[in-house]
Amino acid sequence: MGVKTEQKQRSYEAIVASASRLLRERGIGGAKVADVMHGAGLTVGGFYAHFASKESLVDEALRATAREMREGLFAGLGEGGVERVLRRYLSAVHRDETTKGCPFPAVVGEVGTHAPEHREVLAEQLESMVSALAETVARPSVIPVRHVALGLVALMFGGLSLARATRGTPLSDEMLRACRAVGALAARAAEGTTDSTRK
Repeated sequence: MGVKTEQKQRSYEAIVASASRLLRERGIGGAKVADVMHGAGLTVGGFYAHFASKESLVDEALRATAREMREGLFAGLGEGGVERVLRRYLSAVHRDETTKGCPFPAVVGEVGTHAPEHREVLAEQLESMVSALAETVARPSVIPVRHVALGLVALMFGGLSLARATRGTPLSDEMLRACRAVGALAARAAEGTTDSTRK
C-alpha cells in the first residue's frame, strides 16, 4: 500500500470515528459535516474525497458503531448469555457513556420521522443484533426464538433510551433494573423455566 493510500485510509477511519462519536452524542441532525471533520482533525474541503454525501457517512458510521457494540456485548458470554447481554446493555455505565456503545437510542426517532433515508441501514443493523441475540437464547423455546430476540432487542433499546432521557433522576436507575428483570424473566419463560433463583 502506497503512502498516499495509507494516508487516505487513515483519514477515512478518522472521519468515521469522529462521525460515530457525534452520531451517538447528538443524533443525525447534530452530526454536522463541519463538526465531524473538525473532530477528525481535517478540513471540511476534504470530506468529498471520502464520501459522496453526509447520508453515506451516517450510514457507514451506523454500521461501524453497531458492529463495535455487538462485538462488546457478545464477547465471552458463556453460560447465561441472554442475561449477561441484558446486564451489559442495560447498565449505568452504558447509559452514561453517550459517545460510546449503542447508536440506536440517538437516531431511531430521527429515522422514524425526518431521516428515512437511513431506514434500510438501521433495519440491516437491527437484523444483525437480533440474529446475534437469537444465538444466545436456549433451545427449544416455547415461542419462536426470533420473536424472543426481537422482543428483547426492543426492550433493550427502549429501556436504554428512556434511562438516558431521565438520567440524573431515580427513575433512570429504576428503568434499567426493571428492564433487566423483565428481559431475564421473558428469556426464562421462553425457555420454559421461570425459576427466580436462577442467575
